[in-house]
Amino acid sequence: MTKIPEGPTTRLPEGSTTHPPEGLTTRTPEGGGERRPRHASIALDRELCTSCIICVVECPAWCINLTSHPEPVPDLPPGARTRTHQVLDTFTIDYGTCLYCGICIEECPFDALAWDDRLVPPPVARADLVTDPSRPADLVTDHSRPAD
Repeated sequence: MTKIPEGPTTRLPEGSTTHPPEGLTTRTPEGGGERRPRHASIALDRELCTSCIICVVECPAWCINLTSHPEPVPDLPPGARTRTHQVLDTFTIDYGTCLYCGICIEECPFDALAWDDRLVPPPVARADLVTDPSRPADLVTDHSRPAD
């Protein structure tokens, strides 16, 4: 087994820590005021979603799962052939693998996805990071750090 040599590239500077700073706010590089994280979660407007799966295909992390079913289009003129459209059943995002890159939001042609300020709650288990962004109960609106 090869030992990694200690040197300036592997040793932490005096007084530094491997733990992130307390809370969810950080200082700007110039040492100015505090700022909130840029992206907390992704919101879904179920009414605008057409289940086209563009977000699923374009996601580089493959963290979006979508299921839908076909339903007949209502109110067709007499004599028209039967048509169907996809209706969204489930839409989940696995925040354990999400890169927060926003490609899904940019690629959605119907503006059904958007950045949201609500946070994904700290998970008890890995499976808890898979959430439905259209359900408010799956996200946390309070930005304060949870009690340990």
